Amino acid sequence: MEILAGMHVPGANLPAEPELLARFQVSRTVMREAVKTLTAKGLLVSRTKVGTRVLDPTHWNFFDAELLSWKVALGMDSAFRRDLLEIRQAVEPAAAALAAQRRSSADLAALRRCIQAMGNPDHTRRSFAEADLEFHLAVGAASGNPMMRGISAVIETALIASFALSSPTDQPDLQQQTVERHAAIVDAIERGDSAAAAASMLAVIDAGYTRIEQVMVDTTTPSLTNTPT
Repeated sequence: MEILAGMHVPGANLPAEPELLARFQVSRTVMREAVKTLTAKGLLVSRTKVGTRVLDPTHWNFFDAELLSWKVALGMDSAFRRDLLEIRQAVEPAAAALAAQRRSSADLAALRRCIQAMGNPDHTRRSFAEADLEFHLAVGAASGNPMMRGISAVIETALIASFALSSPTDQPDLQQQTVERHAAIVDAIERGDSAAAAASMLAVIDAGYTRIEQVMVDTTTPSLTNTPT
């Protein structure tokens, strides 16, 4: 968390092992396992006679679910929200287009079940986000490309974190509109219309991003009623 927050800048060494052991009150074995884990995620590199050094963010594995969850816990700044948007725009419409070409009857049935689940009027923010996630994962599965599922952590992070800020469940009409937009993706996939499936997916992603950005503007803009005259 401290590395992600910039408290240990890229190129700098972590404190010496004895200092870390004293601070965290763990065994040397636990500490070395922790360093190994962070190294695997691209945050650190350890070299003999050099020490354990923080790597530049270009090396960090942002497809890693744990790393993403730590980043979200620190707060989703505008740059991070934009990065999530861009990777989803690049991959998910392509997955929908492939699904239109490759989907099976079982895939279509799974997608229709997801739409039905999303339409439940009794959703909480969390349960709707989970139903939405299941839909997007089902599209990835229907694409027939297992690598599409490789970005599932990114999609989950974007949905769960954004719905913590604002959810379609806050407004019944908006929830219904969101469900209909997702259903349009399934309709296009069923027709075998790759272009429409991709366009519908892009519209869903963009609508969610726009909703969240408007919430961020509304919560950071001072109210005129509180402005001194």
